[in-house]
Amino acid sequence: KAIDVLDEVGASFRLAGKKGRTVSVRDIEHIVSKMARVPVTTKNGNDLAELHGLDKELKTYIFGQDEAINSLVRAVKRSRAGLGHPTSPTGSFLFAGPTGVGKTEVARQLAAAMKINFERFDMSEYMEKHAVARLIGAPPGYIGFEQGGLLTDAIRKHPYTVLLLDEIEKAHPDVFSILLQVMDHSTLTDNSGRRADFRNVILIMTTNAGAREMSERAIGFLGDSSGKEQKALKNLFSPEFRNRLDATITFGTLEPEVVEKVVVKMIAELQEQLAEKKVTITLTPAARKYLARHGYEPAYGARPLRRLIMREIGDVLTEEILFGRLKKGGEVRIGRKNNTMTFRFPDA
Repeated sequence: KAIDVLDEVGASFRLAGKKGRTVSVRDIEHIVSKMARVPVTTKNGNDLAELHGLDKELKTYIFGQDEAINSLVRAVKRSRAGLGHPTSPTGSFLFAGPTGVGKTEVARQLAAAMKINFERFDMSEYMEKHAVARLIGAPPGYIGFEQGGLLTDAIRKHPYTVLLLDEIEKAHPDVFSILLQVMDHSTLTDNSGRRADFRNVILIMTTNAGAREMSERAIGFLGDSSGKEQKALKNLFSPEFRNRLDATITFGTLEPEVVEKVVVKMIAELQEQLAEKKVTITLTPAARKYLARHGYEPAYGARPLRRLIMREIGDVLTEEILFGRLKKGGEVRIGRKNNTMTFRFPDA
C-alpha cells in the first residue's frame, strides 16, 4: 500500500508540473485522503482553529438562529474530542421549526465549513412502502437489485458526510425503522450484504411539525409556545426514535432586524449574478426595510422574500440589461419613495 501511495504522489506531481519539488507530509496526507475518500484528519493548528470558530462561521451565513447553531456545534466538538458514543454517528439531530428559517441551509453550510460531503434526501419521495427499498436496494428478483441502495452507496462513497433527511415527517414508517439501526449501531446493510459505516456521518433530519403551534406567538412578543411544539413532536415521533437523538434543535421565527440581514445576503447573491454583466447595485435603507417588511411571513419564512426581490428589482433590471441603460453594464441605486421602488443610474 505504501508503494501505491508513493506512485500516486509521483503521478500527481508529474501531472501538475511539479517535477523536482520535495514531497511534504501534507502532500502525502492529501493523496491518502483522496484514495480513502476521507478528509485529512491531522489535528494541526489550522484544523483546530477552524473547529474553534465553527459557530462564528455558521452565524455569518445563518441569521437569527444562534441558539440552534450553538447546540449543533457543541455536539460536533464533543465528537471531535472523542467524547461521543463510539458506535453511534458523529451526531443525530432533529431540526424542528417553521419553513424558510434556515434548517436546510445550516446543514449545507456545516458541511462546507467542515470541508466534508453534503448529501440530501427529500423524504417526500419515500412516502410509499415500495419507495423505501431505494434507500438500501431492491430485494433479489426485483428490478434494480444489482444497483444497490441510494443511501448505502452514498455513505460508502463518502464516509465523512453531513446527511440531511429533509421533511422526515413525510417518510414511510419503515424509514424510521432503518434510522433506529443507524442511530444505534452506525451500520446499514444493503440488498447485496455490503455494509455502510455511519460512524463519521452527521445525521440531520428536518421537520415542520409543531410549526403551526409556534406561529401562534406573534413576532416580538414574549409568549411561549415551546410546550405546544414539543407536544406536537411527541405525537409524531415515537419515544424510541426521540430517545436516540443527540438533540432536538428548535428554529424560531425571524425578527425584523434579522430579516433585513437576509435581504442584504440575497442582494449580495443577486450582485454575484450581475457581476459578469458588469452591473453594480446599491440598496438604500428604505428599500431594505420595505423588502424585509413585505417579504417575510412567519408561516412561510423567508422564501417569499426571494420572489419579492425578483418581482420588485429583478424584473426591472432584466429590462434594463436587455434593452435599456445597463446593456454595457453600469451602476444602479435602488431606493423606495412614494410607495414605489426607485432606480437611479448615475452612469447613464
